[in-house]
Amino acid sequence: MTSRLDSAQPYALGLYRIVIGLLFACHGAASLFGVLGGARGGGTLEAGTWPGWYAAVIQLVGGGLVALGLATRAAAFVGSGSMAYAYFVVHQPEALWPLQNGGELSAVFCWALLLLVFTGSGALGLDRALGGRAAVSGPRPRDRTPSVA
Repeated sequence: MTSRLDSAQPYALGLYRIVIGLLFACHGAASLFGVLGGARGGGTLEAGTWPGWYAAVIQLVGGGLVALGLATRAAAFVGSGSMAYAYFVVHQPEALWPLQNGGELSAVFCWALLLLVFTGSGALGLDRALGGRAAVSGPRPRDRTPSVA
C-alpha cells in the first residue's frame, strides 16, 4: 500500500499545486477585477493602492504561475511572503489568533505556498515539460573521461 501511495505522490502534489494556484489566482482576480464577488464584498481595489492592489497582482500572477507549474518555487516563495506580510501587518495587530483577526486565509495560503517552495511543482507542471527528460529523471552524471596530463 505504501509503495502505491509513494508512486502517486508526484501526481497528488501536482493536483495540490493546481488547486492552490487556482484559488490564489481567483483571490487576486476578485480583488483586481471584481469577479467572483469582488474585493471586500463586491468592489475592486483602486490601482496602485498599497498594499492591497500589489498583493492582488502577486496573487493573480503568482497563482497563475503556480497553477501552471511554471517557476513554481519562485512564485510560491513570493506569494508565501506576501501572505505572511498580510497576516502580520494587516491581521495580527487586530488579535493574536487567526480566527479572531480574520487572517485564516492569509495563514493557510502562506503555509500552503511555502510547502510548494520546498517540494516543487510535482507532476503535471510546465517546469517539467519545458525542462525535458533531465527535469524528470534528475541531473545527468558528469562525463568522467580521464584528462591527459
